[in-house]
Amino acid sequence: MRHAGLGLLLCLAAFCAQAQTSLQSRQAQAREDRQALREQIDALQKRIEASESSREDASRALQASEQAISDVSRELVELDRRQAELRDTLRRLDAARDQQSGELERQQKALADQLRAQYASGLSPWTALLSGRDPQEIGRELAWLAYVTRSRTQALDALRSTLDRLTDLRRQTDDGRRDLDAVRADVEQRRHDLQALQAQRREVLDKIRARLDDERGQAKQLHARDARLGGLIKDLDAEIARAEARRQAALKAEAERRAREQAARAQAEKARQERERARAAEQARRVREQAERHVRTEEAPAPRPPEDDRDRAPVPPAPAVQEPAGPKADARGKADVEAVPADGFPGLTKGLPRPVQGDIQGRFGAQRPEGGLWRGIVLRAATGTPVRAVAAGRVVFSHWLSGFGNLLIIDHGKQYLSIYAYNQSLLRQVGDVVARGDEVARVGATGGQVEPGLYFELRHQGAPINPEVWLK
Repeated sequence: MRHAGLGLLLCLAAFCAQAQTSLQSRQAQAREDRQALREQIDALQKRIEASESSREDASRALQASEQAISDVSRELVELDRRQAELRDTLRRLDAARDQQSGELERQQKALADQLRAQYASGLSPWTALLSGRDPQEIGRELAWLAYVTRSRTQALDALRSTLDRLTDLRRQTDDGRRDLDAVRADVEQRRHDLQALQAQRREVLDKIRARLDDERGQAKQLHARDARLGGLIKDLDAEIARAEARRQAALKAEAERRAREQAARAQAEKARQERERARAAEQARRVREQAERHVRTEEAPAPRPPEDDRDRAPVPPAPAVQEPAGPKADARGKADVEAVPADGFPGLTKGLPRPVQGDIQGRFGAQRPEGGLWRGIVLRAATGTPVRAVAAGRVVFSHWLSGFGNLLIIDHGKQYLSIYAYNQSLLRQVGDVVARGDEVARVGATGGQVEPGLYFELRHQGAPINPEVWLK
């Protein structure tokens, strides 16, 4: 039984270590995948900008300010989130500090009552020994005094522990308040920066408004804009395919590694069982020999246990093994262990939620007044309205594109993409995994648009599909 207990403990420890190693491996792989995808998309963006350098349009004059506005807005969202987290942490610290303060007062009062009671009774070891009373009565008093001393020592230890916890909570609270003040200062500064950038964009927009109005009525410009997005989608499909191939190769390598480890464990378990069987057979042989000697010898001593089992200490129960930490062990680990299904995202199904609520302008496939066909729809909404992902997926593009302003594209798997354009700000970056309904952007009028709204497209295998058929 001793060997079996040790074997179980070792197996549990090995499982815990393996689970932790597997978690770290997934975290590292997720970070590598995200970084590789970002590098690929950055290179793609540079190629796009280089190819368009000789084909300047009026909206490009807005690029720097609109990108800066998007970056500052994203930072503000993150700072607001951090500020909310700090406030929640401070609330919990204040509650814990109040609780510990109450516990400290209770312990101090109990200790004071104990000391007053002993002082009032006049009892002490010396007075008991010198009292000349019955030794048994003195012994009882000394035993009671020993109990009181132990109780007082325990009370003092608890008091010191409470004081230490209270000091630590106060330190954490002070640190949290300093962090909160720093975040508040950052928020104020970034809001000031945002206002300055918005004023700068308005100045640029006023200067190029006539050129923008002229370009909107040119079919050639509209065709170039559609071709630009089509070329981007084609390149993204290729990058997505490469990224998926790399991810599948990593999954295959991980599966092979696990298979090798499982085979090694099975082999080790088989060897252990063989050793256990051999040990059991040896013990049975020794017991049989002792029984035979007992039969041959009339006064033979009672058979003793086999030598291997003599003087064995009882096996303590296996210590509780802490379960390996999962992705929820660290709230910020969410970015590392990403919720990408092993076989990729499942694509899109009909009945998708609208990315924003608003009136639809234009119908898919209909002729535009200025020329060309509608390949998506525009949902009119106020500036700053949250834009939400229509389904789970991974962000594969988050940048400014001429004619579309701040553009975000999500890969939903199975060659389905959702496209969100004209945004005031992009809140997610390339490689981020989003769930259905997550806020990914804010409505705007970037890329030279006149009114705020969201331009929304769905694509499958690179071709636009009617969003209205797929939305609720």
